[in-house]
Amino acid sequence: MTTPPATGQHASVLDALGGRIASGRLEAGSVLTLEGICGEYAVSRSVAREAIRVLESMGLVTSRRRVGITVQRRSRWNVFDPRIIRWRLDEGDRAAQLLSLSELRRGVEPVAASLAAQRADLTQCRVLAAAASDMAVHGRSGDLAAYLVADTIFHRTLLAASGNEMLSALDGVVGEVLSGRTHHGMMPSRPNPEAIALHDEVARAVRLGDAPAAERAMRAIIEEAATALQDEQDS
Repeated sequence: MTTPPATGQHASVLDALGGRIASGRLEAGSVLTLEGICGEYAVSRSVAREAIRVLESMGLVTSRRRVGITVQRRSRWNVFDPRIIRWRLDEGDRAAQLLSLSELRRGVEPVAASLAAQRADLTQCRVLAAAASDMAVHGRSGDLAAYLVADTIFHRTLLAASGNEMLSALDGVVGEVLSGRTHHGMMPSRPNPEAIALHDEVARAVRLGDAPAAERAMRAIIEEAATALQDEQDS
């Protein structure tokens, strides 16, 4: 589902090309060449070729002899790849991407919370409780970076605690949603105490094995986040 992290020149070229495709500056049907990429970004053919290989694995481009490297339409993209999500949030239609992700979370995380209440082990219950507690501490202090870390740990642990490998595999998607809100200034300077309390409610329900309560509280978390994002966009 995801591609391994890139480093150095490879990462720079990959991010530049991926961002241009995600933003629409490189439209579907546009044709690139290795020579053109090498010249534009001052990199070797091997670096350019590796960047294209990764973009091809994401469904962003196809590469064929005597045709070149062709940008693909959005319906061909691996939209679950966290890097594509990041590029779309950074340079694409941020509002459309956030709406799509909010709708996905509505269908995924409440189910994961319900399953976690039935399957979470003791360690996972402790991590959820500790993460919710850390969110409360950092929310009061306004340390959004530390808050993001705790929030990400909470949601990734919850997905893992569902015991469903397909839900667990969405942890990178949810992580990009959470980090995107913070990095693009879509979080209030003081996170909503009600949202933090709901996280604690989910952790408690999971620990007590109360699947309906865990699902309700998680659904309320998603709705609060969606409302906050909409308010931020309207302001």
